[in-house]
Amino acid sequence: MADAARAGRVTLAVRDILRAVASVHVWHLMGWQEVRQRYRRSTLGPFWMTISMGVLVAGMGPLYGRLFNQNISEYFPFLAVGIIVWQLIFNLIQESAQVFIGAEQYIKQVRMPLTLHVLRMVWRNTIVFAHNMVVVVLVLAFFLPTYSPVALLALPGLAVLLVNAIWLGILLGTLCARFRDFPPLIAMLASVAFFLTPVMWRKEQLGQHTWAAEINPIYHFMEVVRAPLLGQLPAPLSWPVVCLVTVVGFAATVALFARYRSRIAYWV
Repeated sequence: MADAARAGRVTLAVRDILRAVASVHVWHLMGWQEVRQRYRRSTLGPFWMTISMGVLVAGMGPLYGRLFNQNISEYFPFLAVGIIVWQLIFNLIQESAQVFIGAEQYIKQVRMPLTLHVLRMVWRNTIVFAHNMVVVVLVLAFFLPTYSPVALLALPGLAVLLVNAIWLGILLGTLCARFRDFPPLIAMLASVAFFLTPVMWRKEQLGQHTWAAEINPIYHFMEVVRAPLLGQLPAPLSWPVVCLVTVVGFAATVALFARYRSRIAYWV
């Protein structure tokens, strides 16, 4: 009896995820609407994000290139891609903690899959990332004018990053709906992770301690996107780690979501 009930909960959880994915017309429009609402009555609209990111990269590039004694023509593209990919990861982590809490009115008033709110959040951040990629294109065109077919490998890297954002959103959204001390804790840990992840510095600068970067899963998710854009292949360990995290993450999330999905409406 207990096994049958558990299997039924898992089926409902998986069905929730699949129904949300199939409702692409809903979360697609909701994500676009949120971005447009944020920049309504603005002439440049979402491109203010692009300008802000461009100013940040332009200011940090020469400074940290000099501090780390790096060749600017190599370091500037490395920093630009790293900062923009990191910003995507940071936003996904931080907003995952609030994904169900922020959707309280929808959850309590409209019958729709809970995972739809996660997909809306992921799509909204994908739109922001696409606008920021204008900065990457300009930097790469100036410092790395020769196109490399390896750059196309960034597309599957970005795809697997966004797929992992789905289970992360469900997992953190559920935990943070139940424990309200978790959102500020997650924001704090994500901020600390910025300094522990090779965003502004290179893994090779650690010398014999490169393992400190390699045990960081965020580094590998950045690597499968950043390395191809710089005309390089990702580190040999990166794709195996990313695939392992994807499988384990979804398995653990489905188990948690299956057990507590029905309680989320009461927690928010």
